[in-house]
Amino acid sequence: MNKLKQSLLSRASFVLICLSTFLGCQSETIQEKGMESFSNAELEAKAIAIMSQMTLDEKLAQIEGIRPNEIMVDGKFSLEKCKEVIPHGIGHFCQFSSSLTMSPTELRDFVRDVQNYLMTETRTKLPAIFHEEAITGFATQGATTFPQQIGMGCSWNADQITKNATSTRKNMRAAGATYALSPMLDLSRTAHWERIEESYGEDAYLTSALGLAFVNGLQGENISNGVVATTKHFAGYGTQNNNPKEFYEEYLMPHEVVIKKGNVKSVMPSYGRFKGEAVVTSKEMLTTILREKLGFDGVVVSDYGAVNLTYSGHRLASSSKEAAVMALNAGTDIELAKPIAFPYLPEALKEGLVSQEKIDDAVKRSLIMKARLGLLNENPTIGVDGELDFDPPANRKLAYESACQSIVLLKNNGILPLKNDVKKIALVGPNAATVHGLLGDYTYQSMISFWWSKQFDPNNPKLISLSEGLHNALGEKVSIKHERGCDWSAPLESVIKKDGLGDSRLAKVKMLTIKDVPQPDLTNAIKISKESDVIIAVMGENIYLCGEGRERKGIRLPGEQEEFVKKLIATGKPVILVMYGGRPQVVNELEEGCAAIVQGWFPGEEGGQAIADIMTGKVNPSAKLCITYPKSEDKAEVNYKNGYTNTQPQYPFGYGLSYTNYTYSDLKMNSSAKITDERFEIACKIKNTGDKDGTEIVQLYVSPKDANSDMKPIQLKGFQRVDLKAGEEKAIKFLVSPEQLAQYIDNQWILEPGKYEFKVAASCTDIRLSETIELKGNEMILENGRSVFFSINQ
Repeated sequence: MNKLKQSLLSRASFVLICLSTFLGCQSETIQEKGMESFSNAELEAKAIAIMSQMTLDEKLAQIEGIRPNEIMVDGKFSLEKCKEVIPHGIGHFCQFSSSLTMSPTELRDFVRDVQNYLMTETRTKLPAIFHEEAITGFATQGATTFPQQIGMGCSWNADQITKNATSTRKNMRAAGATYALSPMLDLSRTAHWERIEESYGEDAYLTSALGLAFVNGLQGENISNGVVATTKHFAGYGTQNNNPKEFYEEYLMPHEVVIKKGNVKSVMPSYGRFKGEAVVTSKEMLTTILREKLGFDGVVVSDYGAVNLTYSGHRLASSSKEAAVMALNAGTDIELAKPIAFPYLPEALKEGLVSQEKIDDAVKRSLIMKARLGLLNENPTIGVDGELDFDPPANRKLAYESACQSIVLLKNNGILPLKNDVKKIALVGPNAATVHGLLGDYTYQSMISFWWSKQFDPNNPKLISLSEGLHNALGEKVSIKHERGCDWSAPLESVIKKDGLGDSRLAKVKMLTIKDVPQPDLTNAIKISKESDVIIAVMGENIYLCGEGRERKGIRLPGEQEEFVKKLIATGKPVILVMYGGRPQVVNELEEGCAAIVQGWFPGEEGGQAIADIMTGKVNPSAKLCITYPKSEDKAEVNYKNGYTNTQPQYPFGYGLSYTNYTYSDLKMNSSAKITDERFEIACKIKNTGDKDGTEIVQLYVSPKDANSDMKPIQLKGFQRVDLKAGEEKAIKFLVSPEQLAQYIDNQWILEPGKYEFKVAASCTDIRLSETIELKGNEMILENGRSVFFSINQ
């Protein structure tokens, strides 16, 4: 570390010399919206001072990113490659760990080697930002793998999500990483969208609450020792976003919340379009809406390749140069993941297509971000000394708790939990004894296999299949016979999308998935099933059947799985269907014949143990759907807020079963409130009337009572997880703000007086208690937009 410390002194001298001229510079003030300002006079002066000594090439380097393999030879850091590829430094190292097979300690040392080069061998002495994916934990070898976000959405547990993200922050900082391209806060309203798994579901309120919880854990109290969260994909990605009211009220809300309430200072525009423009080049989206209306003052980073895709994919620019000009002028600061379009900016500058001021604004924001992260301190901390462990017992405990809370029990005729008289289990299906159904997109394992065609180590971190989990839970008391019975899909059912609007993927991942997996034997599967007391059929998707760039033909169980389950049902033995995957999968032809149905999603490293413990009764399931579960393969978007008038779902939003029962009673709410009141109170009691301890997710919905209201028929306005021992009753309260009822009408936020029915419910269709309140007063216009988003729980 002596060489690194010397480099810090050298770089500090450079910065101090620059500062001597510009100490008097002041930052521009921003409108106060309850957010911490991105910059201040000191940071502004530091950035301007550094920029005053920089060449144009050095400035451009700060608003570009590269991948680590660009400066590696034979899998190791190369000083020569650094001098060749990044002689002027670099802004970001992109997805720096998910492409590597390094131990945590090796990864930290690699980061230190790179930073040492940047702070000793380049003229500006500026370190880089190392960023990575983080929705399921730090995406690096050996790090804890949490359940995919759609599963965590079903937990409705903000506290758990904060704890998980806190552990991710500590792991990332220990390796020297300071920035995450997470969370993904898109609302997902069709199971046909291959990226649905990365979302927290279809609801703006729930997604906003859980997204804010994630941001709070990842960034910590201060990003000087935290990890920057990036809200993506701004905004309305993967869905229809051409209705202004719905766009502002719903699709924008999760991003608005983490910006206004979570102090998020990094935004990633989507690959999609807004009003015909590519979002990455949309001035309306990135300047008018993001910066002016929401008050965002941080850094806008492109999705990988998105700037140039304006030319090569959308065909909305005539060249890469024009794409760069359009993106920068619209408000995109940094081009990721490699310099394609931004290198044309000097040429565009000479031609008057872009101004020096625009370039400098982007560079200044990049430098201020580095300063806020502590990277421009006199002695910045790069990683943590000593041997590193990214999956300690405390993290595994979090992964286990998260998996238990994310798994939804969709049907149960009493077969679960398994009774003592069950002595023989037939464990069948392609996901029964493998780990590929545990892993969501943007886990390290999925990324290293799908993007880089490398085999991952299922023991680093240890991944627990359902087979292993059941053997752990049942020991030798029960005979468990296993046979795959069918493949995931036959033929391998997914299409690698290469339409230029997303990252292309390598089909080799399919071969990695089936490597060393025995051929399925249908005859034997039926034989052991007929001899069993219970059949556990473990079906669904894997890392090549769902995820970015992977498009399936439909959303039923893939390949021959559905027919296989029908054959299992025909044996007459009770069938427990367990489904892994990143989306709801249509089971309308199987639902009646199955004794129980368990939605496991992609549950992470402890997923197999969590499902086993739910099946055996050690854990009482509590998860409820964060998305409507479709009954057909209709591709129309489904939003519970519109009411299920045309298509009844298989299971509604907010639905999930338990091994106990809960009663709701004693609703108390005033019949009226003033539109100017800060809060009004809704109280009730919840009782566990069964003989097992459990957790009920109590949901608060509102419906307009006025016939001419523009408000959606029903929408979530609060929720609480209530832990109840058998026979226990608790009183709970929701403190609701009238501002939560504001609507976006005629380009302004309006709070209307009128009558509103509040519903305390177990799901959006299972209303247990309801009462109407009248908001009295004059119509209010919220001049500065929304500032209150959530009910307060008591």
